[in-house]
Amino acid sequence: MAMERRPRTPREKYGEELRLRRVAAGLTQEALGDQVVCSPTLISHYEAGRRLPKPDDAQRIDLALNTDGFFVRWLRDLDSRFALYFSAVAELEREASEIRQYGAALIPGMLQTADYSRAVFQAYRPNYRKEQLDEFVVSRAERGRILTESRTPVAWTLLDEAALRRQIGGPAVMAEQLRKIADMADAGRLRLHVLTLAAGAHALLESMVYLLDFLDAAPVAYVEGLLTGNLMDEPALVESCRTAYSLALSDAASHRESVDLVRTIAEEHQHAHQSQRH
Repeated sequence: MAMERRPRTPREKYGEELRLRRVAAGLTQEALGDQVVCSPTLISHYEAGRRLPKPDDAQRIDLALNTDGFFVRWLRDLDSRFALYFSAVAELEREASEIRQYGAALIPGMLQTADYSRAVFQAYRPNYRKEQLDEFVVSRAERGRILTESRTPVAWTLLDEAALRRQIGGPAVMAEQLRKIADMADAGRLRLHVLTLAAGAHALLESMVYLLDFLDAAPVAYVEGLLTGNLMDEPALVESCRTAYSLALSDAASHRESVDLVRTIAEEHQHAHQSQRH
């Protein structure tokens, strides 16, 4: 008989305690969701340690389970290193069986090199402190390890050609960044597709999107704007995002053509860097 997997991380322990308290209270996930004002799917994510409740939701959990502020107090000890609107996504992606990401103006975070990440952070945080910058770069690098570990999710990466040509950090940084992506694609870590400028309008023109699938839970979708993010688990909205991704993918270049294009643009950036030095 296989042994039951025990919670490993603090978030998994939080979720397991929530499950135990819910069962002891005689509530189903659906019944608890009704009292917390959220979906049963979200309760399942809490209990699996994939997501943490927001403070207001933790307060409603305590009221529903009569736990006298237990889950609110514990939540304070589980502060994320990421922006509040992204912290749930950072937790979920570690458990994903399949990731589909789209980079419209930027290379997606988990693919970024350290120098590219640093340039992005400096652009929107002009009054940064060095320790802030270092923490940001390290966090991005840690996220990227998901795609280099032995148990890696299936990763689809759709990039707009504009994200490949915009010189973030300068041509040398871009050359290194694009070579990294092409190398990962050639090594089988990414299924890479590029939406060329010639493709014109496409289904994801107005937004980035990040899709996560799981072996034992419903899929989710995430979209982001300036200082805001929206994580969706409502089935109809998630399915609409998945459809938009599929439509955009159908307009993109093939995997092989995309890898070749990324390498070609990397060489253009490298040539531009060498020209600046002479």
